[in-house]
Amino acid sequence: QVQLVQSGGGFVQSGGSLTLSCAISGRTFNSYAMGWFRQAPGNEREFVAVLKWNGATTYYADSVQGRFTISRDNAYGKSTLYLQMHNLKPEDTAVYYCASESSRVRNRPSLAPEDYEYWGQGTQVTVSS
Repeated sequence: QVQLVQSGGGFVQSGGSLTLSCAISGRTFNSYAMGWFRQAPGNEREFVAVLKWNGATTYYADSVQGRFTISRDNAYGKSTLYLQMHNLKPEDTAVYYCASESSRVRNRPSLAPEDYEYWGQGTQVTVSS
């Protein structure tokens, strides 16, 4: 059974930093792209950052490029995905989700939420101005 369990998030002032974590079990990290998506009230879920299955290639939304960093590690037998967020802005306020892509070892991972089959429970990030 594949499970994604998120932690992190919270409330921060504009210009601050937060790190989100996503612990993955039941799926091999090295075979599937992993991503972070977010959804603000009244908006569609949108792509934030994706890490290719090989861990070497990253993709970022233009709105977060240079401020957010996606990464992963397998320390102590635990597979964890991270999203480091710096210089946060009020427009970054949303519920953030980690997700695992449906297709295995895809040459170019999808950036579309509908192509991700397993999701974390979501975590609120609120940035005040």
